Amino acid sequence: MALTRRTSRAPTFSREEGVREAYAAHGGELYRFALRGLGDVGLAQDAVQETFLRAWRARERYDPQVAALRTWLFGIARNVVVDLHRARGARPWLRSLADHETLAESPEVGPDAWEALVHRWLVEEALRRLGQDHRVALEQTYLLDRSYDEVAAELGIPASTLRSRVFYGLKALRVVMEEMEVSP
Repeated sequence: MALTRRTSRAPTFSREEGVREAYAAHGGELYRFALRGLGDVGLAQDAVQETFLRAWRARERYDPQVAALRTWLFGIARNVVVDLHRARGARPWLRSLADHETLAESPEVGPDAWEALVHRWLVEEALRRLGQDHRVALEQTYLLDRSYDEVAAELGIPASTLRSRVFYGLKALRVVMEEMEVSP
């Protein structure tokens, strides 16, 4: 049974196998989300562990008719990341223990910016799932706001080909986002 799809039956989170399946399906995505928000490998690992612990404790409250397991886990993970971020702010000495290179690369993110961070992460994750031609076309034209002519010349393809790649890339991106159960 795929745990990322809404079904009439709730995943059996009460079984150890169900937790393993959920972790295998979503653990990596949750880790990348936490790492991006916290900028610390150890805290990101703690966040994933805490997410599954909270999910285990609240398993009776999970309703697959309301949200997919992935969506529910990301909601819990968001709260865990915010809690860890606030705790780190309350204990500034913890920042001195973190990897300074990772901290330098990660911007300060307040709780109000989490929604934007989640959306940006979801788009990046969806783009990773596209073919390279479509991904490059979308990244160069939409994300980097470059002209079709400039990008087409750089790629050595006609502008009309680039436009087709963007068109079909957007369609594929929409399908991927639906598969990820992300609504616009």
